[in-house]
Amino acid sequence: MVTALIDGDISAYRCAAVSEDTDEEICILRLDKQIRDILYSTDASHYKIYLTGSNNFRKEVYPEYKANRKDKPLPKWLNACREYLVTNWQATVSDGCEADDLLGVNQTEDTVIVSIDKDLLQIPGRHFNFVKMEEFFQTHMGGIRHFYEQLLKGDRSDNVPGVDGIGEKKAARFLEGCETEQDMFDICRSIYNDDELMSTYGKCLWIWRHEGDIWDMNKLIGSNQSSCEAGEPSGSTPPKEGETSQYTEPTTPSTGGFPPLGG
Repeated sequence: MVTALIDGDISAYRCAAVSEDTDEEICILRLDKQIRDILYSTDASHYKIYLTGSNNFRKEVYPEYKANRKDKPLPKWLNACREYLVTNWQATVSDGCEADDLLGVNQTEDTVIVSIDKDLLQIPGRHFNFVKMEEFFQTHMGGIRHFYEQLLKGDRSDNVPGVDGIGEKKAARFLEGCETEQDMFDICRSIYNDDELMSTYGKCLWIWRHEGDIWDMNKLIGSNQSSCEAGEPSGSTPPKEGETSQYTEPTTPSTGGFPPLGG
């Protein structure tokens, strides 16, 4: 059995954006069809949809995080799409983190992350781009490399600058030949030459592998062994004993029995 982990933020936004000149009903029908097409294309018997809530720890770490979006108008039916996903598809709304983090937390060998967001390629496992209709399997080390490349080049869409003058090609070239996470970390640290800035950007760019998994560069400073060799990303912080969840699963988990067309 396969469970599709769906990026509800992107699904809702895309359907709302192409429906500006139509009424709400048409927009909702498009969204409903998109979700069903995803489940068919991934051969998923179960699903979970995640949406980002109003609060996000990254904005406390770096107040300029996504500040470049605050004045941009949102699609007319975006809220209606989000409400529909919650009401009819039992979508989970994040609390304290982003939908991306919940996708990362819930990825297993029996799931597939469904999104077009390249940030999620940090997460090992099966991925499906529902626009290009392409499937991709990310390895553990491939996910780590993707994170460090992002750390160098930044993420302009989220207003995280990275290192000035470094783009995608340069970032890949700097890390070429690195075999461990420690190698990648050491190169990035030498290029940044500013631990505070590197830590701030890293915390914004890192996507959770487990709850509360905020990137901690101190674990890699002075380390002689890559955490990758030990089988665990050393940039992550394991959950503390007794730590409570930062999100709530829907009271009626969505494990099959899809809703009727159009709600």
